[in-house]
Amino acid sequence: MKKVICAAAILFSTLSAASATTYPLTIDNCGYKETFNKNPEHVVALGQNTVEILLLLGLQDKITASAFWPTKVMPQLAEQNAQIKLLTVEIPTLESVLSQNPDFVPAQLPLLLGPESKVAKREDLATVGVNSYLSPGMCATKKVAGDMYGSRHTLWNMAYLYKEIEDFAMIFDVQPRGDALVADFKKRESDLRNEFSKNKRDLSFVFWFSSASPSADAYVGGKNSASGFIADVLGGHNAITSEAEWPTVGWESIIAANPDVIVVSSLDRNRWTLDNAQEKIKFLQSDPAISQLDAVKKGHIVVMDGQAMNPTVRTLYGAEQVGEQLRKLGLN
Repeated sequence: MKKVICAAAILFSTLSAASATTYPLTIDNCGYKETFNKNPEHVVALGQNTVEILLLLGLQDKITASAFWPTKVMPQLAEQNAQIKLLTVEIPTLESVLSQNPDFVPAQLPLLLGPESKVAKREDLATVGVNSYLSPGMCATKKVAGDMYGSRHTLWNMAYLYKEIEDFAMIFDVQPRGDALVADFKKRESDLRNEFSKNKRDLSFVFWFSSASPSADAYVGGKNSASGFIADVLGGHNAITSEAEWPTVGWESIIAANPDVIVVSSLDRNRWTLDNAQEKIKFLQSDPAISQLDAVKKGHIVVMDGQAMNPTVRTLYGAEQVGEQLRKLGLN
């Protein structure tokens, strides 16, 4: 028995040593070569997804500050996140980011880092010796004039997220943690697909993120967005056919699509009244035309964390959240 334990220990030690990061480390991220001369120590993370991945990897001691939070942090990460300075829940200024003396600025969205960013271009950070990183899933979008989020010609999938986790694990030299996190996500996705593949209904979904007002068009998840991925995992499809990441769609179009299920987001921000899930449901049930949708009349309205509608670490959690409600409705 002792020999077995000893052999296992030697094997683990060998694997850990083999996967250890050697600096300088150069990675290719969204067409940019980034060279890390050492393990980053002062990270300013822009975007909830970026922060939550780092926290899931146990890197809270590396994060100096964060910004841009549509919702509250995952409950299981609240304690770790409490020690991190919050610059703003909205879009920070470049000055506020640089005031934290970062050596690494990873970001969730082109809105926060990129050629048309309101915060910084990657070249701006490189000029002052700061490494940067952009979520790979966002690099797969095609830029559209006047649309910061762009469009997708193919369905988003978890491979983009796994690449992000693996890159961070390598940058911070915590590869075993990254491997464990990816393995957990792969199993959970597989379990959901196996369960819902038995459903032959091919449910159609609309994922409603928010609207500025009841009279305004709805911001919804596009065909190939993370919302489309969730629909696919749950054995259905997105009723929205636009390839835009976040199209604004008139209610006449949603009525014409007549989805089987309407997924409404729950957001902790208070930018608009319809950020609130219950306000969305109240509108769906009270509007003379929209209340006649089959999904509304049958009570096929489910609530999902709004951040999960973004292509993030939350997306699979969102799929699990919707799946649980579909079971209760007998739609699995």
